[in-house]
Amino acid sequence: MSVNLSKGQKVSLSKRDGGSLTRVRMGLGWDAVKKKGFFGGGKAQSIDLDASALLLDASGNLVDQVWFRQLRSSDGSVLHTGDNRTGAGDGDDEAIQVDLSRVPASVTNVVFTVNSFTGQDFSSIANAFCRLIDETTETEIARYELTGSGSHNAQIMARVTRDGAGWSMTALGVPASGRTFRDLMPAVSSAL
Repeated sequence: MSVNLSKGQKVSLSKRDGGSLTRVRMGLGWDAVKKKGFFGGGKAQSIDLDASALLLDASGNLVDQVWFRQLRSSDGSVLHTGDNRTGAGDGDDEAIQVDLSRVPASVTNVVFTVNSFTGQDFSSIANAFCRLIDETTETEIARYELTGSGSHNAQIMARVTRDGAGWSMTALGVPASGRTFRDLMPAVSSAL
């Protein structure tokens, strides 16, 4: 059973049988808002949203990053499945897989961000969501609707945090501006 998260809400990533999740996938999906044409018809825009995973230590320092220019973390625990430049199609347009059992002990937070590489703001984006899936069962655990359309072109979506022996996820939904994760680092630091 999936939990629809609201901004700031936290969900444990423990399994119902008491064990912890070991493999999760963060999926990102979106559609471009159709622009009205001269004769009333709609024309689809091309919007390139990018999902990134930032691996941070307890002090908030960047240990590693996974994004469209680096599809795998240096230790192999985090994998980006590829860059979708249009949002076309149903379901997840981009996905990042995380093997929580392999994330280095020095990493206490994995922060997921989304940004518009092409620069459009979120008012040009429809049906945007991020979701967390248990990769071993393909069960959706949590979903966060990116409903904050507006003048920002990026968002710090969610944080997966080491919680003792397990992990938890917090929906952040912090609006930001920037075309890549590097531009978002000051906002990420403030959101922790």
